[in-house]
Amino acid sequence: MNVPITFKALITLLCCFMLNTIADDLPDPDGKPADMSKPVQVYILMGQSNMLGFGKSANLKGVANEKYPYLIDADGNWTERKDVRNVRVMSSGTGPMKGFNNEWMTLNGNIGPEIGIGHYLGNATDAPVLILKSCIGNRSLGWDLLPPGSKRYEYNGKIQAGYGEADGGIPKEKAPGKWYAGIQYDGDTANAKAVLKDLDNYYPGAKSYEVAGFFFWQGDRDFRSDAHAEKYEENLVNLIKALRKDFNAPNANFVCATLGQTKKGSGGNTGLILNGTLAVDGTSGKYPDHKGNVASVYSHPFSMGGSSSGHYSGNPETYMNIGQAMGKAMTGLLKIKKVAPKETKGGSGSTPAIVKISEEQKEKLTGVIQETLIEMSNNGELKKMTLTLSMTKAKVWLAKAKSGVFTFQLIKGTKQASFKFDALKDSDYAVLSRLIVALKPVNKEAHAMAALYIAFLGNKYLSRKYLKKTTQDAIQKVVSSLE
Repeated sequence: MNVPITFKALITLLCCFMLNTIADDLPDPDGKPADMSKPVQVYILMGQSNMLGFGKSANLKGVANEKYPYLIDADGNWTERKDVRNVRVMSSGTGPMKGFNNEWMTLNGNIGPEIGIGHYLGNATDAPVLILKSCIGNRSLGWDLLPPGSKRYEYNGKIQAGYGEADGGIPKEKAPGKWYAGIQYDGDTANAKAVLKDLDNYYPGAKSYEVAGFFFWQGDRDFRSDAHAEKYEENLVNLIKALRKDFNAPNANFVCATLGQTKKGSGGNTGLILNGTLAVDGTSGKYPDHKGNVASVYSHPFSMGGSSSGHYSGNPETYMNIGQAMGKAMTGLLKIKKVAPKETKGGSGSTPAIVKISEEQKEKLTGVIQETLIEMSNNGELKKMTLTLSMTKAKVWLAKAKSGVFTFQLIKGTKQASFKFDALKDSDYAVLSRLIVALKPVNKEAHAMAALYIAFLGNKYLSRKYLKKTTQDAIQKVVSSLE
């Protein structure tokens, strides 16, 4: 084929990146409800004002197509998940509970991290998901949100109240009507339990539930108090224990995030909050019982400026980025709990082995993709192609096979490539289908890889309905190995 050299170069670059990186875009929601035969997977979100949410969703319209394409449908409207329910309740202390959100996951007014969290979790499971946010602003973990297990202590000669004690160390039972240490913890947990008790009104058709995890984003109030900052890590550890006990969820995962403005290496009280948050991560080794079930998100790289005190200037991208990072951290913990299926050969119901793709097979895959893209361009079927390259600190990279299973891992300092086809016609789907068929003889893994690449290339324009069930299953096998 006669193809301009510039386009050939672009295609070669495209293929190179396709075989070495995977776009981090989440797939568009398919509009289907969850499998209601399964218990609702409940994720409880707690914290203070930034967990509450001050991101102005209207300001996402200009960047959603490029940065968060799963939020926008083909008509330019916000997408709506039918498998994730978004619920928000709030009270001041143990006062009356007010309801604010009770809807399918979509963008509606100001947002917090729940949108990114909800899309990651909805994509990770076939079970129904309930995002249950119960929090209010201007609350400290060292006082208002103090969890059971945090006892009174002395700081610079002054007695600090423990859980259930008012100023001066008076237990709440002896100080009715007073604000006591932990009153917001009591209120937030009671509100969440009230929602779960009335589950069908918050997740229509739900029959049962299990609390699968907790999200916590907080710390702005605590860094204003030396005593609270000093005890932040200890109180955070107690919070994890208390929430699991109160909700009878000993195996529930826990994800927390640092304040976006604080860099690693910072000193003072903000440094104490940062270090305390990172210390509880199961990979730090400081708390062995947290391994595989507690994760901390370092938020600074995801913040678009501003500070927690100023609600990051209302920039919705900060809330989206940190929400995505927290959701991804939670799905990572869910994968750790899964037992990988053993490879089997033949027999009814056996699981096909996924084998390492050879260099020869990779070369063939590159060639077929390249020829197909060129054909689409020459035939006028490819209306528009954009290629965006940018640096990122961590990106999915094709890794070497381990134990005979093809996996992916995070590598720092790599380049990311994101691809998007606009205005695809029906004939484009036919070309993409031929690409899938052409790769079948290579091996199961190459076929799955090709289908996965096509799904990413097609972005929201390539719906799952265009792919056969066997191909969808192949895609899912590869997707499930992404980290």
